[in-house]
Amino acid sequence: MAELDVGQHCQVQHCRQRDFLPFVCDGCSGIFCLEHRSRDSHGCPEVNVIKETPKKTDDHKSYSCSFKDCPEVELVAVICPYCEKNFCLRHRHQSDHGCEKLELPKPRMAATQKLVRDIIDSKTGGAASKSRKGAKTSGTAAKVSLMKLKMHAQGDKSLPQTERIYFQVYLPKGNKEKSKAMFFCLRWSIGKVVDVAASLASLRNENNKLTAKKLRLCHIPSGEALPLDHTLEAWITKEDNPLYNGGNVILEYLNDDEQFVKDIESYLE
Repeated sequence: MAELDVGQHCQVQHCRQRDFLPFVCDGCSGIFCLEHRSRDSHGCPEVNVIKETPKKTDDHKSYSCSFKDCPEVELVAVICPYCEKNFCLRHRHQSDHGCEKLELPKPRMAATQKLVRDIIDSKTGGAASKSRKGAKTSGTAAKVSLMKLKMHAQGDKSLPQTERIYFQVYLPKGNKEKSKAMFFCLRWSIGKVVDVAASLASLRNENNKLTAKKLRLCHIPSGEALPLDHTLEAWITKEDNPLYNGGNVILEYLNDDEQFVKDIESYLE
């Protein structure tokens, strides 16, 4: 009886094992045994595998805050234009990170501000110096309204009661809501107060853009736009035209060359 021709020999030269269930390589179409069925084991000429671990690329650079012991990082650089150091959003204002180039208001600045107010008063018949709506911005009126503000004012609930300052914030002209009761931290900079107030009132805030109108916090009754790098505490304790806890302030968009808000009475009507 003739022998049956079953199976095929492995094509690896040093093997040549006869396999009854041979494997066909899908790369070179060769015939191989179980041991040499993989491409690497029979040296398949079609193998073109780069055995390298893909290099990890980190396209998202992070920026650490330069404030002492602050662990915060930001995805974009927040550079102080004065000391040129990078900070997180919480410490971006000069007063918040104790900027080494922070200039405190000099005594002569008060005289200059008073001179500007006197000039405005002379052109408006002294309207800016008169009491508004039954002395709403006086210390006495502020004390009376403070209790009402505390009942419905919005702000950071984690702030200690001893550090809270309450204002009736009159919002920019054209806004659907005329005013809103808010409270802020006594130690915050005016710039941070503006940011928080804008967030509470859902206002557009483009103070970080050079060409955009800036959202400014303005004093009543003078209408003066408060410097963003001053602290709220400095104005609460100010002897000449201070801000009052429980008083009124105006939030309005101003150009860079505008230092006063106009037509104050229209906000209070």
